Formats: sequence, structure tokens, C-alpha cells
Amino acid sequence: MNDYKVSGCIVTYNNKDKVCRTIESLLEKTKGVNFELFVVDNNSSDGTAKLIKEKYPEVTVIESDENKGFGAGHNKVLAFIDSKYHVVINPDIILKDDTISVLASYADKNEEVGLISPQIKYEDGRIQQLGKRSPTIRYLGTHWFHKGDEPSKLMREYCMLDEGDDKPFEITNATGCFMFFRTSVFKELGGFDERFFMYLEDCDIARRVSQKYKAVFYPMASVVHLWERESKRNKKLLLIHIESIIKYFLKWGIKF
Repeated sequence: MNDYKVSGCIVTYNNKDKVCRTIESLLEKTKGVNFELFVVDNNSSDGTAKLIKEKYPEVTVIESDENKGFGAGHNKVLAFIDSKYHVVINPDIILKDDTISVLASYADKNEEVGLISPQIKYEDGRIQQLGKRSPTIRYLGTHWFHKGDEPSKLMREYCMLDEGDDKPFEITNATGCFMFFRTSVFKELGGFDERFFMYLEDCDIARRVSQKYKAVFYPMASVVHLWERESKRNKKLLLIHIESIIKYFLKWGIKF
């Protein structure tokens, strides 16, 4: 086991059943590094924080008195982490292998890398087609309305599918469901931009990383994401998603 520390953080809101499965997989599978896990509870009303404290005393629980969103929740650990690497983890992620140790080993050998995104899969093993280039209007449109498993030409371009899945390559966009940071880089950037309540804060921080360091897709390691695409079904989340898209393009400029 490496003697340095890797920290991880899950931000959760009324998610107690799902987040417990995530915590258990992280603690069970992460063996090759000294791993410290934080859970930030964004003022849940379902007893999430109490349950985690009782079931997992080795996990540090931080309770927020209000829900300020995904990025703001993750930023709450900035003052507490003293790790070499830090992992941002969704409460719907499952590890099948010691993915965190694999990514740490790659980062050890590539000091210019500030952010790593592994392969993201569905529970049945299918690969999730996620953007790896910075968003544009066309890219977001094709991603939003795409149906089925066969990607369009534009989808292939946005997700960089033609780069293959047998070697690492540089990206400017990464999914926030699982982001492996060099902690010094995460802190240097001040974490996530809290203007984004939820959605596109991951696109924003990946783009900021890639301006000074390398952001890399590493397909030889993978995690399972129990992705439900809730903003397509929930009107409130849909409005939050649209608001975040507007904020992103106001910040970075509109590109079609």
C-alpha cells in the first residue's frame, strides 16, 4: 500500500439507500492506497447523516444546514483534506475493482496530470457515452436528444469515441460522477464554481484544469454509474439544468 493519502467525497441529498451501497463498495474495493472518505450531507430530511454515522464510523460526515448544490457541497472538504489525490464521487457510483488505486498509480507516473476520468459504465457493462470535449450548443443538443446505443457522427465527436478505449488521451470535459484530482490542483482552482447549483460544474472545472494541466481520460479503469438522467423527467431539475447551461455559456462564450 502507498503511504500517502487519497481522499474521497460524496455529496448526498435524501439518498440514504443508494449512498450506502456506494460507501460499501468504496470501502470494500479500495485497498491499495490509504483512503479517507468524507460524506457531505446537503441538509437531507431522510436521516442520511445519522445512518452513515451509525453504519460507517470510519467515514467523516459533514452536515450542511442548507442545500447549496453539488459543487458547493464538494467544496466543503477543501479545508479538511491533506491528501495527495482527491476523488469526487456521486452517491450512485459502484466500484467493481480497486479503481482508485489504479488511477493513483497512473497519476504517480504522470505528474503533469491534474485530473483523470475513468471509463464510466452502466451496471450491465455497457459504456456510457459522455462528453469529453468542451460543450457547444450542437454537442449538448445531440447529447440531450440522443436515443439508443448507436451514436451519431456528432455524438462520436463530442464523446471522442474514435480515440479508442485502449489508451489514455487528453480531454477538456469530464463527468462529475467520478473525478480523480491531484489535490493540489483541486485546491488551487478553489474547487467547483459555486454559481452552478448542479450540472455543468464538472464541464467548467475540467476546462479550467486543462488550461494549466492535463486532464486525461483513462479507459483502462472503470466505475459503474447507476445513471437515471433525472433532469429529463423532473421539471425542476430540467430548469436547473437549463439555467446551468446558460451560466456556462455566459462564462465561456457561446459556441455552436
